[in-house]
Amino acid sequence: MTPPGVRLSLRFDFRNPQFAGTSMSDRYAAALDMAVWADRLGFAAVTLSEHHGFADGYLPAPLTMAAAVAARTERLHIIIAAAPAPLYDPVRLAEEAAVVDLLSRGRLTLVLANGYMASEFAMLGISMRDRAKLTTEAVRVLRAAWSGEPFEHRGETIRVTPTPAIPGGPRILLGGAVEAAARRAAHIADGFVPNWPGVWEHYRDERLKLGHPDPGPFIGTVGTFLHVSRDPERDWPRILPYAMHESVEYGTHAAASGTSGRGTYEVPDSADELRRSGQYRVVTPDVLLTELKAAGPAAQVGLHPLMGGIPPELAWESLRLFESEVLARL
Repeated sequence: MTPPGVRLSLRFDFRNPQFAGTSMSDRYAAALDMAVWADRLGFAAVTLSEHHGFADGYLPAPLTMAAAVAARTERLHIIIAAAPAPLYDPVRLAEEAAVVDLLSRGRLTLVLANGYMASEFAMLGISMRDRAKLTTEAVRVLRAAWSGEPFEHRGETIRVTPTPAIPGGPRILLGGAVEAAARRAAHIADGFVPNWPGVWEHYRDERLKLGHPDPGPFIGTVGTFLHVSRDPERDWPRILPYAMHESVEYGTHAAASGTSGRGTYEVPDSADELRRSGQYRVVTPDVLLTELKAAGPAAQVGLHPLMGGIPPELAWESLRLFESEVLARL
């Protein structure tokens, strides 16, 4: 079981490039098995990400996957991070999230974002012009819908049923990489998830201006991959194709959307540069154990075992080593 004071989490986005040699059904099944594994070991949460129209099959329906995770686990918190709110009808989002929350008995958190990829908005026939306005509307609708009471929405009085497992519904956080998103979150959301640590200070500043308690400095990990191995020099080349795929994909989309340089992924010039960046780490159990002990009460590990299309059998090598030679020795 997870030692006190150590926060462990999983993340899945279900990238499945053709060269990975894994069927998407097998990848989904493996992720569910990994969620059960994490639940048994006392992991705090599993995060499910969302994108649309990606050639490698990136997960487009995280709430559907969240329902499956909820049905297979008992304690693991389920975080959707991030759902691009403007791409959803907010009433349907409220309904579907309420069902997942009921299935999980109150273990759901929603992270909403404005979205940044023009191709996704075009695919779904939605203008990017009013993204911030639509995200703000979504937060308002979710809160009103989960009250169980009638409310006004776009000129109609409506009521959404059923209500979530816990009165008031899941926590609603906002995600983002720019100051405006951080300050908006301080006003309308239950918290903020930054794409890079630097933007957190804008959220903190705005919360203080509003008279709320200081949320403190940013604590967390952003975008770092970790693979546990007895022989990192042997296993780095095994991980490399998937790390390159993820980095190039995210970096290309960031460049196309104009978000490069905001703590997002960059297209690496070479495999050596990617390894030197520290964004993708292959470490021994002893190295990770030393780092966790040094971190003390702030220790946390975020695992992304199927990153970039890693085959399930390779991912399980890392997870089982993490369980037997890291957790068991903490």
